[in-house]
Amino acid sequence: MTATVYFTDFKANSKENLPEKLARLITTAGLGEVLEKNDLTGVKLHFGEKGNTAFIRPPFIRRIVQAIRETGAIPFLTDANTLYAGTRSDTVSHITTAVANGFSFSSMDNAPIVIADGLRGKSETAIRVALKHCKDVYIGSEIVGADALISVAHFKGHELSGFGGTLKNLGMGCASRKGKLDQHSTVSPKIKKKFCIGCGECADNCPAEAITLAEEKAAIDPDRCIGCGECIIRCPTGAVNIRWNQTVPVFLEKMMEYTKGVLLDKEDKALFINFITDISPACDCLPYNDSPIVRDIGIVVSTDPVAIDQASADLVNAEKALPGTCLKHNTQAGEDKFKGLYPDVDWEIQLDYAETIELGTRKYELVKLNSLTWK
Repeated sequence: MTATVYFTDFKANSKENLPEKLARLITTAGLGEVLEKNDLTGVKLHFGEKGNTAFIRPPFIRRIVQAIRETGAIPFLTDANTLYAGTRSDTVSHITTAVANGFSFSSMDNAPIVIADGLRGKSETAIRVALKHCKDVYIGSEIVGADALISVAHFKGHELSGFGGTLKNLGMGCASRKGKLDQHSTVSPKIKKKFCIGCGECADNCPAEAITLAEEKAAIDPDRCIGCGECIIRCPTGAVNIRWNQTVPVFLEKMMEYTKGVLLDKEDKALFINFITDISPACDCLPYNDSPIVRDIGIVVSTDPVAIDQASADLVNAEKALPGTCLKHNTQAGEDKFKGLYPDVDWEIQLDYAETIELGTRKYELVKLNSLTWK
């Protein structure tokens, strides 16, 4: 079976500006068929880490919000807190960062920001998927509770998955802190003793009582640890660290299983949008962004989360690399830019496995939406 992926470039004119062209694109792709009146509709995006400027521009998100409201549905902006201790690791700092980056109640046409996994990343719902790696996946409860979901992803390179698009925006981005740790690691966090000051913050806030202090240093009992990641955020000195021991293939497959969990109760109630612009080599979670590796290409929309990422990767790889970027290999049109960035990451694993667990198809037809012209 072949999926349809709708595409538009960034050409505009006085008859139709880019936000209006975006609205026409998502309407053509089926927004009105996905949403019903009064659907509480989560717009899942990445608000950008403080210092990063590659995230999707707020005026585009505002127009998506308006298009959702035009269907009679009720939009809200959402993301889940981060596993690492950055500027989005709890709801207060997360919303503060979002507002600083241009996403406020007023600028988003009165759509509120609802952080999906609660104040400290522990508001989660276990979804039974019964797949190869995960029996249950842990998703932010407010995303689970939404009637519909619109994924809006910035397509770019990624140091662990090769690229980040719709599938990562859903599988990793919608997971609670426990879910994120589950995907990244197979064991409990570790304590770097030289940085531990014995303050007891991690022990006092461990819900499983898995952390004790011995000789003024923290220690984690791996048999009691439930992998929630609370200690990582609570530590004031950065002494508690994730064990990045998950192999890339398992990591990618787990991420697809989490995506399956996110969409399990939202069949025919989700639409996926990728912005192939400011195509930075690494994740928007970094507190900076490097030069784009290829030119701005356009926007793609689909009801198939696998086809849209395949199409996005193909569009990037069809381009010639921009000069002077960190991409030094596979720079010619038709060469794999993501392999050029991360030669040890086989990014196709995630798409193959996504097909296997029936998330969607890699086969697609690209339908281009042209600019309006004066008659």
